[in-house]
Formats: sequence, C-alpha cells, structure tokens
Amino acid sequence: MLTVLSMTYYWLKAGHIIFVIFWMAGLFMLPRYFVYHQEAPEGSPENAVWTEREGKLLKIILWPSMTIVWVLGLLLAVTTGALTQPWFLAKLLLVAALSGYHVWLAGYHKSLARGERRLTGKKLRLLNEVPGIAAALIVVLVVIRPF
Repeated sequence: MLTVLSMTYYWLKAGHIIFVIFWMAGLFMLPRYFVYHQEAPEGSPENAVWTEREGKLLKIILWPSMTIVWVLGLLLAVTTGALTQPWFLAKLLLVAALSGYHVWLAGYHKSLARGERRLTGKKLRLLNEVPGIAAALIVVLVVIRPF
C-alpha cells in the first residue's frame, strides 16, 4: 500500500509540474498577443484574427491548465500534509494572485474584443513580467522552504 501511495505522489507531482509549465507558457503568451492585437487597426481582419487567437489560447490552454494545476496542487498538499506549513501558505497566496492575474487577462481579452484598448503596449510588456516574478518566488518557496 505504501508503494502505491508513493507512486501516486510522484504522478501527482509530475502532472502538477507539467500543467504549471503549460499555464505559465500561456500566461507569458497572452499579454504578448495583446500587444500585437492593439497594434492591429480596429475592425481589420488582423484584429479579428488576434481576438480569435487569444480566445483559443484561453479556452484550450489557459483555463484547463489553471484548473488542473489547482486540483493537482491541492491533492499534493493534502497528500504531503503541506496545508499548514508557512511556505505552502505563502505559495498558495502567490498562486491565488497569479490566478487573479489570469482572470484579469481574460477580462482584458474581452475588452479588446469589444474594441476597448485601455493599456499601452509598454504597460502590456511590463505586465508580461508578472508570471515570471511569481514563478521565481514560488520556486524559491517550494525548493528552499525559507519558513
């Protein structure tokens, strides 16, 4: 029985890491798509293509990946007893913030689809750094466990 549980842990961990990679890739791509989208003339065929690409990225990669990351991550936390550990709670806070960022990006996609261009390309390029900073902090929390 112990062998089955330990193998389950490794499969959960592998799946979690795989879907974190997919999710992060999408979080890096979407703001870059927004930059290109905003550079396309409103009402142009190119504008419509960017709207479609963003929608597909959200629907096919981002939403499913985020959901699976949360499910597998919480299963791992329960399996390992991490739910009460300070490093895990800090990680959980960062993942929740990253999820909020994801939701905000999805909302911005809808705004762009309606023709609302609230941010400059420069601001969108800066926003592209959010997932990288969050990922670096999360990796330090998981690997180093500073508290």
